[in-house]
Amino acid sequence: MASESGDGNCDAWAARDPSGVLSPYKFNRRAVQSGDVSLKITHCGVCYADVAWTQNRHNDSKYPLVPGHEITGVVTEVGSDVKGFKVGDHVGVGTYVNSCRDCENCNSSLDNHCPKSVYTFNGIDTDGTITKGGYSTHIVVHERYCFKIPDGYPLAKAAPLLCAGITVYTPMMRHNMNQPGKSLGVIGLGGLGHMAVKFGKAFGLKVTVFSTSESKRDEAISVLGADNFVISSNTQQMESLKNSLHFIVDTASGDHPFDPYLSLLKVGGVMAIVCFPSEIKLHPASLNLGARTLSGSLVGGTKDIQEMVNFCAANKIYPEIEIIKIDYINEALTRLVNRDVKYRFVIDIENSFK
Repeated sequence: MASESGDGNCDAWAARDPSGVLSPYKFNRRAVQSGDVSLKITHCGVCYADVAWTQNRHNDSKYPLVPGHEITGVVTEVGSDVKGFKVGDHVGVGTYVNSCRDCENCNSSLDNHCPKSVYTFNGIDTDGTITKGGYSTHIVVHERYCFKIPDGYPLAKAAPLLCAGITVYTPMMRHNMNQPGKSLGVIGLGGLGHMAVKFGKAFGLKVTVFSTSESKRDEAISVLGADNFVISSNTQQMESLKNSLHFIVDTASGDHPFDPYLSLLKVGGVMAIVCFPSEIKLHPASLNLGARTLSGSLVGGTKDIQEMVNFCAANKIYPEIEIIKIDYINEALTRLVNRDVKYRFVIDIENSFK
């Protein structure tokens, strides 16, 4: 159980109330059980979910709240039944740390869709304790929810793969967006969007970025390798692309229209949303007349996560990151809200608690 007195075996930063302001905190991690892996956290990515739950935007935050679900580190201890990991391995932990392990979804490596899936932070674990995330010095998880980071892949850059990376990789693979020569539209160029561009280029797709900000054009094309850049509010630019795209990945979290984007898809095209606007409004004709599909997705299953990490290592795909120390986290979260980051903050945990 988390200690309220400031004692414990794990150093962390936590929010105490809906102000979302984080400050130093100590609590106890559980002892390593037979199927568990304990890792010293070296890095933790900063996701918009950290803002949402530290500020109680979903009205279910349990304080003190230690956020962070893009975790990488080094194994320091393994349980007696653990077969897949050894001390010294580089590993990652993503958005969930438990599930029932026996339902149809779990048996299909889709633990993220298990009705009893437990989030890495602010979740209720099977022992009744509240989970606490990666803004901390170590974590203990069952080996099923731990993933190997291949040798040579920087742990700092691996961290965003565990949420931002897998969130866009999963629907891209599910809908066969890995077909060289086909065309992909990416809506939004933040932490998720820039990974969708990188995957698209690695798959051999022609990638068009849609953004509301002209200032992102040069980086989208020169740094990320996009083939085209469109200001989504420019009606003429949008009209010129009608019926031209095979796929769209929508990462734009704010409210936005859907009909204009669906009209850009070819017959049979797929638009996958990985964002949470307050509502989705569209005319049925936007789907029916072009036999188009609008699909939802959320992170990925255990098999997909390891596959994605291995793919990134094999193809030298690295998120664009800004490394910070934990004592900068409150400023970083403010900058994240203001979209002032290219493209993911990563906390240097290892050097923040010395």
